[in-house]
Amino acid sequence: MPSLREIQKRINSTEKTKQITNAMHMVAASKLGKSETTNHAFVAYAEKIEEMVHHIVESYGEHNHPIIIPRKVKKTAYFVVTADRGLAGPFNSQVLRRLEEIIEERHHSPREYTIISIGRIGRDYFKKRNMPVLRTVTDLPDSPYFSDLEDLTFDTVQFYLDGEFDQLEMIYNHFLSAMTQEVRSKRILPLISEDDVEDLKKSRHSEFIFEPNEEGILKSLLPQYAESLIYGAFLESKASENAARMNAMRNATDNADKMISDLRMQYNRARQSQITQELSEIISGADAQK
Repeated sequence: MPSLREIQKRINSTEKTKQITNAMHMVAASKLGKSETTNHAFVAYAEKIEEMVHHIVESYGEHNHPIIIPRKVKKTAYFVVTADRGLAGPFNSQVLRRLEEIIEERHHSPREYTIISIGRIGRDYFKKRNMPVLRTVTDLPDSPYFSDLEDLTFDTVQFYLDGEFDQLEMIYNHFLSAMTQEVRSKRILPLISEDDVEDLKKSRHSEFIFEPNEEGILKSLLPQYAESLIYGAFLESKASENAARMNAMRNATDNADKMISDLRMQYNRARQSQITQELSEIISGADAQK
C-alpha cells in the first residue's frame, strides 16, 4: 500500500492538473462563443452567394467555365483541416482516420492524390508518413478573417485551374452543436458533378438581366465562391475544435475530481489504519510493562 506521503503527493499533483484543465475548459468555452458567432454570421453570406451562383449557372447555357465543368479525374487533392495542437479529444484523429480510409479505398499510388493541409497536427502526421503534400499552413488565429486564408484559398483554386489536380475534396469537422461534431468529406471543385451537367444545360431560365453578361460575372464570381466554400468549412472546423477541446477539458476536470475523491478516501483509510496500528502498539507496550 502506498504511504500517506505518496498518496498526498498524488492528490496535490491531481489538484494542480485539475486547475489547468478547468482553466483550459473556460478558455475553450470563451473561444467557442466567438467561433459560433463568426460561423453563424458567415452562413448568411455563404447561402446568398450560393443562391446567386446557382442561379447564374442555371441561366447560363454554355457552362464552359473550368470551375464548373468536371473533367477526367487523374489526381485528387484533399484539403484536410486539423488543429495546431491536441488536447481536443478525437477532433484530429477522426479527420486523419477518414482521410486514410478514403485514400485506401480510392487510390493505389501516391501519384493519384495530393494533400493541402491546415494545422500542425496534420502537417506532422503527413510528414512522418511521407505522404504527398502540396501545401500546408499552420498557426492560423483562433478567430480568423478571410484575409488570413486568402493566399491559401486563392492558390488552391489556382492549382485546380492550372491542372495541378482534377478534383478537390475537403475533409473537416462539421459543427452541429457544442456537444456534437461530425467529420465530413465535401467536394469543392468542380462545383457540379457529371450527372448535373445535362440538367444544367436544359435549365436556361433567368428573370434577371446581367451586366456586363453572365460569362463575365461567372469569371469573377466562381473563384470567389470556391474560396468562400473553403473558408466556410474552416470556420466550422474551428468552432468544432473549440467545442471538442471544451468537452475534453471538462471531462478531464470531472475525472480529476473523481480521482481526487478516490485518493482522499484511500488516504483516510490508510490514516485510519495507521492510527489503529499505533494504538495497538501503545496498548501492547502498556500491557508488556505490567
